[in-house]
Amino acid sequence: MHGSHAPARRIIAVKSGGEAAIPDWQACFAELAPHLEVRWWDDPQVAPEDVDYVIVWQPEPGRLAAYPNLRLILSSAAGTDHITSDPSWPRHLPIVRAVTPEASQRMAEFIVMSTLALMRDLKRAIIGQHQRVWDNFEVDRCAWDMRVGILGLGSMGAASARMLRSVGFGVSGWSRSQKAIEGITCHAGREGLDAFLKETDILVCLLPNTPETTGLINADLLAKLPAGAGLINAGRGTHMVLEDVLSALDSGQLSGAVLDVFEEEPLPADNPAWTHPKVIVTPHIGSIASRRARAAFYAEQIRRFEAGEPMDALYDPVAGY
Repeated sequence: MHGSHAPARRIIAVKSGGEAAIPDWQACFAELAPHLEVRWWDDPQVAPEDVDYVIVWQPEPGRLAAYPNLRLILSSAAGTDHITSDPSWPRHLPIVRAVTPEASQRMAEFIVMSTLALMRDLKRAIIGQHQRVWDNFEVDRCAWDMRVGILGLGSMGAASARMLRSVGFGVSGWSRSQKAIEGITCHAGREGLDAFLKETDILVCLLPNTPETTGLINADLLAKLPAGAGLINAGRGTHMVLEDVLSALDSGQLSGAVLDVFEEEPLPADNPAWTHPKVIVTPHIGSIASRRARAAFYAEQIRRFEAGEPMDALYDPVAGY
């Protein structure tokens, strides 16, 4: 229309969900931000100098640096280590993390589901079903009798804590710096970790991936939990020493585990976690928001970027997430 200024046409290259997902991404952005032209990451007809934005999961090393006019990097996950592990990633560009309200809700639902599964020994019932054995067992505790401890009190950790609280669990949280969440006992720093672990019946890991958190869930840490505690890891596979987790399950120090993330993904078919009788394996599905919800989030962040407004969930190189 006369007097209006339509946004400049921009190209957004997408590496998330595979090439088959591109029509869905295109439909979402056609509705939400028509000036953004969505193209497949490996589209040979797209010149690198024409790409303005990218949505990525595990971009090949050196690939981001090959876009000379790239303006903004959009992570397809809440974490950024799959981008910053590339030695040549363009450090002058902002990275937006996919921390959407829907992702936090979905993660909270996953954590509550997993916590209840451990408390009610769901794996035992699944094994009984597989073997066609009517194993009528009793569980001696309910949510009121248990305390869940969450490592990491970012947006997903806080949402999970509140939902667990609403179910009836006592909830504690631990983070590097002190947080305050109503109804949640919050611990912080190395000095607060032991007290946090001592009172935790089910340990949930939702930490970011940093050098300090690599290998944190090891034999020493697990030994500080009450005997028979449960473990849920939906943070990163690098957080846990899997051999130590399986050993703690075998010894009875852990009574069960729900593991959603692994250092090598997809998890190799010969990995012992697949068949361990006390482990529920899920394929990194804890907080995947719908494609439309993510597209809406990305479109809004790009709008803010182009308007010079503050963006949400920016990567913090100091905090490591």
